[in-house]
Amino acid sequence: MPAYKPTTINASLFPDGDTAEDERVEHAPGDASKANKRRWGLKKAPKTGRMMRNLGDEGEERPDEKAPPSTQPSTRRSSLTAVNAQDTLDSEKAEKGQGSERPKAEGLDGYDKNKIVLVQFEEGDPENPLNWSRARKWVITILLDAMTVMIGLSTTAYSSGIGSMTEEFGVANVVGQIGMTTFNATCAIAPLFLAPLCELVGRREIYLGAYLCFTLIFILLALSPNITGILIGRALSGLFGCVGTILVGGTLADIWNTRDRGLPMSTFTFSAIFGTVAAPIYCGYIDQAIGWRWIEWIHMIASGVLLVLEIFLLKETRGAKILAQRAKKLRKETGRNNIRAPIELENESVKDLLKTSCTKSFILLVREPTILAFGLWIAYAWFLTFLFLSAIPLAFQHTSRAWPEGNSGLPYIALVIGCFIGFGTSRWTDSIYDRKRADNNGVPVPEYRLWGAMYFAWLMPAGLFIFSFTQYGFVHWMGPMVALVLILVGIYHIFNATYNYTSDYTPENASSAIAGQGLLRNLAGAASPLFANQMFRGMGYQYAGLLLSLVASLAIPLPYLLFRFGERIRAKSKFASSNEALEKERTTDENVDERPRIAREATYSGSFV
Repeated sequence: MPAYKPTTINASLFPDGDTAEDERVEHAPGDASKANKRRWGLKKAPKTGRMMRNLGDEGEERPDEKAPPSTQPSTRRSSLTAVNAQDTLDSEKAEKGQGSERPKAEGLDGYDKNKIVLVQFEEGDPENPLNWSRARKWVITILLDAMTVMIGLSTTAYSSGIGSMTEEFGVANVVGQIGMTTFNATCAIAPLFLAPLCELVGRREIYLGAYLCFTLIFILLALSPNITGILIGRALSGLFGCVGTILVGGTLADIWNTRDRGLPMSTFTFSAIFGTVAAPIYCGYIDQAIGWRWIEWIHMIASGVLLVLEIFLLKETRGAKILAQRAKKLRKETGRNNIRAPIELENESVKDLLKTSCTKSFILLVREPTILAFGLWIAYAWFLTFLFLSAIPLAFQHTSRAWPEGNSGLPYIALVIGCFIGFGTSRWTDSIYDRKRADNNGVPVPEYRLWGAMYFAWLMPAGLFIFSFTQYGFVHWMGPMVALVLILVGIYHIFNATYNYTSDYTPENASSAIAGQGLLRNLAGAASPLFANQMFRGMGYQYAGLLLSLVASLAIPLPYLLFRFGERIRAKSKFASSNEALEKERTTDENVDERPRIAREATYSGSFV
């Protein structure tokens, strides 16, 4: 393993504000950890007046803040050094083989116990999720896609049993539709609180805990004696089920670099939309044959089987959490309490994380017109998705076509076909992105993500127009079926473009931006079932569909405008990625082993004695 010089970054920690001189870290030849060469600055801790050390970007200098005149300097000092996780692990195992009474990691002996030893990933570290084998990455991706499908199926399977459920409870159909609304409403708000918990406890615990609760709630829904229990159960389902739509994108970013992320993101988009539209195909027959309660029981059994697979096969993907586990193990086996992972140096409380998570999403929506525009676009697409989940049975069952209740779910097959076509065409547009990126010397350009939207998003308003005027009884039922295929292909590419463009537009704030867009999307989905019946019956199927088509047409120019002016917009944005950052991303993708999966900032105060 590489040897480390005892030269460290002197980081004086003062209780009420002092000053200290910074030094560069010096390493022996062979040390490849870029994170160890970062510059340290000094800033004042919020509210306490305490001075903290902050780990900034490489080469970034931050001006020192002066201490208040009334404070007295403190002489307490601490220092920080860095050691690679794999080096310490290998050395620790070697020491164990020599029968050491207290195993010590090589490279730690030369440091004072009051010095912080920072655990990092080294180049090629097998514990770094970006360095995992493709097989392992695909196992995790498929597990998360399966979870997304199951959550999506349960979202809309409920709608197939609303008629018989409301009849059993003696309430109006619109009351049963509120269950769709409560699911989407809690699914919109919950990610703002679950995302900060991922920062603290990692992704695996959040996934398993939330999915376990989601699975158990099926029991409440299946056994509920009244509509109140149903509505409460649906709200709780949305609260825990949001992990299948909001958190998966961040997990895929943990294990796939930008160059290879196209196909995994496409499978996730497919899973999210397929799960949402497929359930009514078979749930109508379940409702007719054995009753609406068995819709919930069957989905509970399927979710339970998947939960068992997740428990055994799903691994932690958040690099900061993996480093924290490594540091904890080293502390236990060496007896050195000064070994720390970057995330353990942070002083943010749960309250601060929640505040940041909630406010940042709204800030990005308000201050970034591009993020807001895509948020409104995807919100309208999701609004239409849930509107048609309620309107399709009306169009085929309660019109002159008069299809029986079981068969009224068959038109959803057209939506599934559209989903498969959307997935296939997205692979083609991804190949265009790869080719354009290669022509640009490997530098990723966010606007290259818009090809799919430019080619196919217009199919959504076109399909709506066709659906509107194929509702006459003398028109063959294949007419609206073709329209539904076109609508879904357009929706698919709107989703794909929104997630991919937003992630590339502001990579440092992608989670917050997507959470804000998800809030708009799910709130729109929550509202649409409440007036689908009244809208289509009151305005007529033709004119209701025409109105929806005209509104959807307003967004057609968006991808073209961003493709033409996107670079200029990003240059003026405070949050968007700069050309320098995109060039750095190219370098990162060429040598992904060197990208540390750690917190961007780390602060430390206190003593490790």
